[in-house]
Amino acid sequence: MKSDQFLGQKVHVVMDRPLGSKHPKHGFVYPINYGYIPGTVSGDGEELDAYVLGVFEPVSEYDGVVKAIIHRTNDDDDKLVVTNQDKNYTDEQIRALTEFQEQYFDSEIIR
Repeated sequence: MKSDQFLGQKVHVVMDRPLGSKHPKHGFVYPINYGYIPGTVSGDGEELDAYVLGVFEPVSEYDGVVKAIIHRTNDDDDKLVVTNQDKNYTDEQIRALTEFQEQYFDSEIIR
């Protein structure tokens, strides 16, 4: 399933790492809600992951629009950037908000 087919689409995100939760292996705390799109498969064989921007409290689910894709060039695990229809983030803002995890990968932002 190609991640770029989701660009501009409404999606339902189920959070497995809500804002403020701790990563089970690496120990860092998630500064944003992070989850997956049920029923999808990404390059790593797991469901397609999504960063949810613009929600400032932990949530278990979120319906939003895919505004960008973080395409990792050294990993098979693209990330969707999901937010409210009316919100827009610059590439620099997306990079700053996802740096806690994306700093370990090379990537490009696809719009």
